[in-house]
Amino acid sequence: MEIRDEPEKWPVVTSQQQFQGHIITARTDTVRMPDGKEVERDYVEHPGAVGIVALDEADRVLLVRQYRHPVGWRLWELPAGLLDQPGENPLAAAKRELYEEAHQQAADWRVLVDMFTTPGSSDEAIRIFLARGVTDADGEQYAREHEEADMHTLWADRTEVTKLILAGELHNPLAVAGVLALTSVIAAGGLEDLRPADAPWPQRPY
Repeated sequence: MEIRDEPEKWPVVTSQQQFQGHIITARTDTVRMPDGKEVERDYVEHPGAVGIVALDEADRVLLVRQYRHPVGWRLWELPAGLLDQPGENPLAAAKRELYEEAHQQAADWRVLVDMFTTPGSSDEAIRIFLARGVTDADGEQYAREHEEADMHTLWADRTEVTKLILAGELHNPLAVAGVLALTSVIAAGGLEDLRPADAPWPQRPY
């Protein structure tokens, strides 16, 4: 059997919206399983998001430190953000987030990894890009607000960040997945084999 995730949608008999927030929607679907039985499944609809592993010539990655209310922690994360509009191009969103959160721009973009963050309870899909040739962005710095108002940025040694992840010191899923994926690719010598920045993204078509 081939090891590859495949799309498959079981029939939805009924679907009820339980909550509508600023970003997410909570739903309860009655789903017909392959054996004919019907079960209820609660889940969160999410617009999708992008993350960026920005890598400089000194083998450092760019991290941002941000407060996350649901877990009550300040986390070191990758620059990242929501797909603001339905069907938004993920590369355009990634460039926007790198500018807004870190006032940086990049000359070379590749797809590093795609992921579902919590497929047991949400349809959130995230694409993580690798950005190289990173320089200060043109123009004025973006005015941050809310959780981003006191955001700190840091260029950190990639090997050290990898060790911190494996030691349980860093917990943001995008940072964990993105940095470990990058470390794996570098070890295999395959940076130039990464998918192009406009590679298809069937988990969140645009």
